[in-house]
Amino acid sequence: MKFATITFPGSNCDQDVYFVTSNILKQPSAMLWHDEQFDLASYDCVILPGGFSYGDYLRSGAIARFAPIMERVIEYANNGGLVMGICNGFQILLEAGLLPGAMKVNQNLKFVCRYSKLAVVNNQTPFTNCCKAGELLSIPVAHGEGNYYIDRPGLELLQANNQVVLRYRDQQENPNGSVDNIAGICNQAGNVFGMMPHPERCAEAILGNNGTDGLKIFYSLLNYQQKESGAR
Repeated sequence: MKFATITFPGSNCDQDVYFVTSNILKQPSAMLWHDEQFDLASYDCVILPGGFSYGDYLRSGAIARFAPIMERVIEYANNGGLVMGICNGFQILLEAGLLPGAMKVNQNLKFVCRYSKLAVVNNQTPFTNCCKAGELLSIPVAHGEGNYYIDRPGLELLQANNQVVLRYRDQQENPNGSVDNIAGICNQAGNVFGMMPHPERCAEAILGNNGTDGLKIFYSLLNYQQKESGAR
């Protein structure tokens, strides 16, 4: 499976994601600079990593959304390509209109960096198929603007279409005040996925916290690709 990780000015988790896909998954991996319009057709998954793209000076993800490579990412996603946005990458996907909703400043007005318990709501996506429905994952968050918001009709549509993929286990585990405790969503087609927690930060046992729950997200992508290849 061939991965592409996009680097924007201010990305700070691009190397982490690249390490996971290349060194742990041992898959062909590339890092692509934001300022070029690469042909993404040869990649099986495009990942927008965490960080502070363009310093978040306007609004998280709002400037990165207009980076030249995003034209290709949008085209790639609309053609069914797998796209995952992590933290700032999730914010960029929202700004680009590839996912519904918006991000607000954390409810407590503080940057939050800690592990959170997430419940897997939908395990039938390319990003969660190695998880059990209802399974609890321990994955760290690190953000100041992760308060996911969508209006009531939009939330009801997400729920009706099974687009809520991950939830913080309860209000106590919700680090930012996100509506419906949402931690990750996908688009209606299921090929675009955004999550605020960082799976790449808990993909090796050496990193501690007695787990590698983040690997389940990446292994799900491999599993999905293998099944898709076998079905052809």
